[in-house]
Amino acid sequence: MLTISTRIPPTDFIFVQDTSFMFEPKKIYLFLSLCIAATCYTNAQIPVYKDAGKPLDERVHDLVSRLTVQEKVSLLGYNSKAIPRLGIPAYNWWNEGLHGVARAGEATIFPQAIGMAATFDPDLVKQVSTVISTEARAKYNLATAQDRHLQYMGLTFWTPNINIFRDPRWGRGQETYGEDPYLTAAIGTAFVRGLQGDDPRYLKASATAKHFAVHSGPEAVRDRFDALVDEKDFRETYLYAFHTLVNAGVESVMSAYNRVNGVPNSVNKRLLTDILRKEWGFKGHVVTDCGALDDVFETHKTLPNALETAAAAIKAGINLDCSTVLQDDVIKAIDQKLLTVKELDQRLFELLRTEFKLGFYDDAKSSPYYSYGTDSVHNEAHITLARKVAQQSMVLLKNNNNIMPLSKSKYPSLMIIGPNAASFDAMIGNYHGVSSKVVNFVEGITNAVGPETRVEYDLGSDYTDTTHFGGTWAAGNADVTIAVIGLSPILEGEAGDAFLSKSGGDKKDLSLPLSEIKFMKALRNGVGSKPIIAVITAGSDVDVSAIEPYADAIVFAWYPGEQGGNAFADLLFGKYSPSGHLPVTFYRSINDVPDYQNYAMKGRTYRYFDGPVQYPFGFGLSYTSFTYQAYKSPFSSYKLKDTITVKLNVKNTGKIDAGEVVQAYIQYPDVDRMPFKELKAFNRVNVQHGGEQTVTIKIPVSDLQKWDLKKNSWVLYPGEYQLVLGSNSQDKKLSFKFDLE
Repeated sequence: MLTISTRIPPTDFIFVQDTSFMFEPKKIYLFLSLCIAATCYTNAQIPVYKDAGKPLDERVHDLVSRLTVQEKVSLLGYNSKAIPRLGIPAYNWWNEGLHGVARAGEATIFPQAIGMAATFDPDLVKQVSTVISTEARAKYNLATAQDRHLQYMGLTFWTPNINIFRDPRWGRGQETYGEDPYLTAAIGTAFVRGLQGDDPRYLKASATAKHFAVHSGPEAVRDRFDALVDEKDFRETYLYAFHTLVNAGVESVMSAYNRVNGVPNSVNKRLLTDILRKEWGFKGHVVTDCGALDDVFETHKTLPNALETAAAAIKAGINLDCSTVLQDDVIKAIDQKLLTVKELDQRLFELLRTEFKLGFYDDAKSSPYYSYGTDSVHNEAHITLARKVAQQSMVLLKNNNNIMPLSKSKYPSLMIIGPNAASFDAMIGNYHGVSSKVVNFVEGITNAVGPETRVEYDLGSDYTDTTHFGGTWAAGNADVTIAVIGLSPILEGEAGDAFLSKSGGDKKDLSLPLSEIKFMKALRNGVGSKPIIAVITAGSDVDVSAIEPYADAIVFAWYPGEQGGNAFADLLFGKYSPSGHLPVTFYRSINDVPDYQNYAMKGRTYRYFDGPVQYPFGFGLSYTSFTYQAYKSPFSSYKLKDTITVKLNVKNTGKIDAGEVVQAYIQYPDVDRMPFKELKAFNRVNVQHGGEQTVTIKIPVSDLQKWDLKKNSWVLYPGEYQLVLGSNSQDKKLSFKFDLE
């Protein structure tokens, strides 16, 4: 290769480095012209798909046009092989990040999703998912630098789970943001925005709204179950959060295993194309749940074989298969004219567009996330955030005689006891990462007191034995006992993972293990009148009343993540006031809930159940109390395009700084199948003791529309409405009536 000197000497010749000959002046112009032409030719050979200056869609179309049919089909599975001739990298699409980067080594473990929902704090949840995507980018950078393309080390996360936790038996309810569509949408939107980042060009990571749709058990029969639901419940409850996340720009949607009204979700054209893409304008890609296409012909048996299923999936709107059905059978479907190459190209275009947005076809250094490395994973700032989220997630259910917070000087000896007191599983929930710094309850409480305090620990009981208990005598010798009981992910969770569940991952009822109930009774007998503080770990509604008589205080800790032990100690000793609120109703009995397989919303959740409960949706005690005073009341009437606005002053009337969640509920006019009440806004505010904060609540009137079965459309029903403000769904601190025209 010749190198031209950039400085032309004042002679009759141009010198050419690394050559033994020279050009005469009259030949200079011809030589330079040839060089310029060669440069232009070289630039022209840069493929459009590799030209970062070209529009995104143009680049994607160009890449699709260069692929053979065989290559196109090879890209439709989650384990995508490299195509070296075009610079397409090998890539495994499967990654999880429900409450921290999962299954990929050291990562920060935040509280389980249901616990994050209990914070009622979208801004905090966005901070969590921002950390998750930062750690994901760092792991991706480190892995690809070593030419590793491993499962769970990519950038396409199959999270969040925004299914409605409609029935407390569902084992996977812990993965959701609770039973309410509005809360689910608000927390889910915040999570997606943190995970995907705010760069105008590049996705930090890709989020996936799952499982689309009408999916919340029974877990044991999910691969063949048909969820029957009418259009009203379908639109108002089961699709609400998905629509919101699509509007917020979620990059991916995952189809569910089950059928909806007879049609498997993964071949459901009405759901995946007519509603998702045409009605809502979704531009991303759709991935199947793992093995869901196999279910279509093997368990649902709505299509005869894999070949017809592959064709139906592409036509319905599936882009990526978490199995091998598409990779194995799409070419056969094209050969048999069940599918066209044009239809294949459209699905591949939508899929590859995500890879371009992640920066796979650009210079890696052009990404704003290129420099993330080891110091971006599980650092002190991330650990501190995990502790803060755990603090805000825990819900104080009982606090007789204000036993909490404890004075360290008043209680020189403590007993920590119970099957979950030192349990790793009870800290991390399901879909979790790993960490060398998980702090359990024993460790957290021990860390919080000095060496002058006597601390003992005993397992106390297991999940099964109802007659043999340890530590009750020792507890009687301590000044106060902290008993950590509840469930764990081996008792409730996904089918196969919760291997001690008697219902394929689900719960049969609301009961705590009988051994724990018997243990708590024995513990009370052992300590006499000395205080017992019960901590319950679980991802769902449980029958707290069974152990309530034996405890002076009860904290519901969910599965609190790696800093759960420290966070609980912060609450126990008054460093932080409890401020978590229940994102699900705690029923008195499973008999109060309709049949598990019934997907009609009648009689379910606080929106449609008005009977007595253990604890209402939104419930949570504090170490202080709050009063509300209206600062600006809403108008007396509104129209569809208006926004209802109210301002109030929230005053902390106690002696400790604390957080309050102002919850705004709408009560509707007496129209058939209206909810009894419905959360439509909330605002978390931190108030110093004796101080006050101004809170503004805004509710678009358009969000009060309901689906009319006769008109088959959204309708704003006229009449008298009521806005109720309080600290849970049964609290009424302020209320305002207004009319809608």
